[in-house]
Amino acid sequence: MAKRMQDELGDLKAFARVAGAGGFRQAARELQVSASGLSDAVRRLEERLGVRLLHRTTRSILPTWQGKQLLARIEPAIADLELALATVSLTGAQAAGTLRLNVPVNSARLFLPRVLPAFLQRYPRVTVEVVAQSDVVDVLAAGCDAGIRYGERLEQDMIALPVGPRIQRFATAASPSYLDANGRPQHPQDLPRLNCLCGRFSKGGAEIWQYQQGSEICRIVPQGSLVYSAGTAVDLAVSAAVSGLGVIYLFEEWLQPYFDSGELEPLLANWWQAFPGPYLYYSDRRLVPPPLRAFIDFIKSESNAGPGKPDDEP
Repeated sequence: MAKRMQDELGDLKAFARVAGAGGFRQAARELQVSASGLSDAVRRLEERLGVRLLHRTTRSILPTWQGKQLLARIEPAIADLELALATVSLTGAQAAGTLRLNVPVNSARLFLPRVLPAFLQRYPRVTVEVVAQSDVVDVLAAGCDAGIRYGERLEQDMIALPVGPRIQRFATAASPSYLDANGRPQHPQDLPRLNCLCGRFSKGGAEIWQYQQGSEICRIVPQGSLVYSAGTAVDLAVSAAVSGLGVIYLFEEWLQPYFDSGELEPLLANWWQAFPGPYLYYSDRRLVPPPLRAFIDFIKSESNAGPGKPDDEP
């Protein structure tokens, strides 16, 4: 019975690899087996099921309708099985493989530099690929293992682990020379008379500057001589603010070095809004790959999570 199940699983994996590779020879090269052996495996599976699974021509190999239906069912199961075997084989050993993370640009700048070097030194067999962007994407559809997002942008059915600072603020600042020449705002409503450096998201939406003091809330639509990509051109905006062009609105941690050096002066600090920090999130619908499991354990062991939203991980 066990031998029969093993043979059937082998035939299913052979069919999936041939269909994915688009041919017996390419699949044989990937698996380092003979093309004739793969052909025999697919033929046995077709005979067992009583249906043709592949259209075979001299130019191409394509799955039939029944083959597509079978692939849709078995590919996730095969992936989970291979991952389970890899996870068990790495128990007590060092994790290896590639970890793909989709993160906001601010996390790539403010959080990851504090943790990735030490993580990669501890796990030299892991390669981390970071995709930094301002748009919210489906991390699984984008081929990533996990993402970093803020609470209001977390997808459903995801496990969330707090990472980085648990409380953050958006700060407002300008160079002392600009403020000496143009005056210092005393209220957020004073900002429209100044030259504001305006962030814009890739989908076209303008960044809204938000402030709160007690029960009073202000929302400012900035206007000025520089409009920059809120994701990829932030350093340009910071340089413009330091040079005296106008007022910038950005993460406090990003601007803190310029506060410390005196190149930028904080404005309206008693109006800066606080909000919860980001989360590492990943799917609870599939097994966790060993590189991601190592990264999760590393984050927890380094106590980077801090207090905040409870970890939903079982």
